[in-house]
Amino acid sequence: MKQRIVIVLAYFSSFVPAIAQWQLQPVQTTASFRSVSVSGSNVAWIGGTQGNFVRTADGGQTWQTGSVPNAQSCDFRDVQAIDGQTAYLMSAGPAEKDQARIYKTTDGGKTWALLYRTQQPGIFFDGMDFWDKQHGIIFSDPVDNRWFILTTDDGGKTWQPVPPGNIPLMHPNEAAFAASGTSLAIQGKRNVWIASGGAINSRVFRSNDRGRTWSVSNTPLPAGDATGLFGMQFFTEKVGMVVGGNYKQEQQTGPNAAITRDGGDTWQLVAQTDPPGLKEAIALIPGDRLLTVGPSGTSLSADQGQTWQKLDTDGFHSLACAKGTCYAVGAKGKIAVQRFK
Repeated sequence: MKQRIVIVLAYFSSFVPAIAQWQLQPVQTTASFRSVSVSGSNVAWIGGTQGNFVRTADGGQTWQTGSVPNAQSCDFRDVQAIDGQTAYLMSAGPAEKDQARIYKTTDGGKTWALLYRTQQPGIFFDGMDFWDKQHGIIFSDPVDNRWFILTTDDGGKTWQPVPPGNIPLMHPNEAAFAASGTSLAIQGKRNVWIASGGAINSRVFRSNDRGRTWSVSNTPLPAGDATGLFGMQFFTEKVGMVVGGNYKQEQQTGPNAAITRDGGDTWQLVAQTDPPGLKEAIALIPGDRLLTVGPSGTSLSADQGQTWQKLDTDGFHSLACAKGTCYAVGAKGKIAVQRFK
């Protein structure tokens, strides 16, 4: 029997009216944010522009802001929270401009170690994730028509490139649109997926051996210039969802979500979200409900995307949830928290 998320429709209809709106947080920073990661419901790390980061260890009651020394040129488009003291930051930007870097802290952001740095032409990091404290993965837009992928087995001390021959060739103009970690998803101890856009097809690349070998499949979502997949999440090794749209026409209506029930081998369209338009991140919350955010607002589904409920029209770029506590981030220092039961 195919695995699936168990949905209780009656629960959805009785619960939705009581959901509160996003609660904007009074964080004193002008940095823009595209990355957020949680370790439990109380710990959240957020990466921002100009080398900035933000952290909470008490569920958003208090916030710590800071910057990584000598990283003013870095835009931290992805972050990995290990716990309240330990986190990784990934800088997205052209390696030729010395913006392809990975940092780590083990003391709550007081100090940062530079783990990886390259100026290899073409590298532009898009996403980073960890299966556990030791095993992680990071990927870049294509170099010589294939993703550039690094893995670590020692907590980021060293990074090894995946042989290009183990990665499928990419189409012209194909890339990771979000460049904010949301197009990379891991699950279990070894599974990982990468979502793409910009080419003739919106595709999902998948690996079940921690990124050592890869296969790829098409999705039915629109693709092309400015159009593709932006956010992805897997809820089991078989069930996952992708969301996307057109970043030049953020309010454009049309298909923007698809689901897989076979680990990413095949994908099926689900209903257009409400509000419609570009969606950039998706998460699972209590009640087996799906929460997705984007510039056009926040949508909630309790039936695997067959129907969507509009929560609000506040725009966000990224989202992370644990035990019903969700953190969303956006431009110009925008951070919000919402708790679901």
